[in-house]
Amino acid sequence: MTESISQNTAPLRTSERILDAAEDLFAQKGYAATSLGEVADRVGIRSPSLYNHFRNKEALYEAVLERLLEEFGRPLQALQSAQALDQEHVIEWVEAIVRQHHANPNLAKLLQHAALSGGPHTNEIIERLFSPMFRAPGDEAMDGDYFGHLSRLGLQPWAVMAFNNLVMSYVTMAPMYRDLLGQDPFSDEALAQQLTLIRTLLKSVFAYRGE
Repeated sequence: MTESISQNTAPLRTSERILDAAEDLFAQKGYAATSLGEVADRVGIRSPSLYNHFRNKEALYEAVLERLLEEFGRPLQALQSAQALDQEHVIEWVEAIVRQHHANPNLAKLLQHAALSGGPHTNEIIERLFSPMFRAPGDEAMDGDYFGHLSRLGLQPWAVMAFNNLVMSYVTMAPMYRDLLGQDPFSDEALAQQLTLIRTLLKSVFAYRGE
C-alpha cells in the first residue's frame, strides 16, 4: 500500500506506516522471505522500535491480514445481508471484488505467496473470504440456486474457486501481458474489459442447463 500524505492530512502513525510497509513487502516477497529489518528500513526506524508496536513477525503478519480481510470482506458482508439473494447479487459481489483487487493488488499477491510457500493463518483467510460461497444451496443464509446447474451438480465450490482464481490470477499475471494487451492492465479501460468478461462468463454459467 503506497503511503500518500497531502498537506491537509495528518501524518500516518508509526504503526500504520509499519503496516503499510509490511503489507507491501509480504505481497512482494511472501511471509518467509520478509524480515522485520526490511520493514523497519522501509519505514525509516530501527528494528527494535518495531517491537513497541508488534511483538514479532507473525503478529505483524496477522495485523496486515486483519486489515486486508476487513477491507476485502465488506462485499461478502453486503451479499450476506441482502434480503433476497439472487444471481444479480452474486454478479455485483464478484464485480466489487474485482474492483478491490484492481485498487489494491496486495491481497492477491500475498495469497499467491501463501499458496506456494506457506504462511500463517492461510486457512483463516479462505474461511473468512470464501467459505459462505462454498456451502451448498440450502445452507444457512446463502440459500438459493444462484450458480444454476453447477449448484445442482454439486459444483458450486469449484465454480467459486474458478472465478476466484480468474480474479486473483489477473492481478498477479496480467503485468506479464502488458505488451500483448497494448495497455496498462490496471487502467480504467482494462478494468472495464475485465468486468465485462466476468459478467459475461457468470451469466453464461447461470444460463447453462446441462445440455
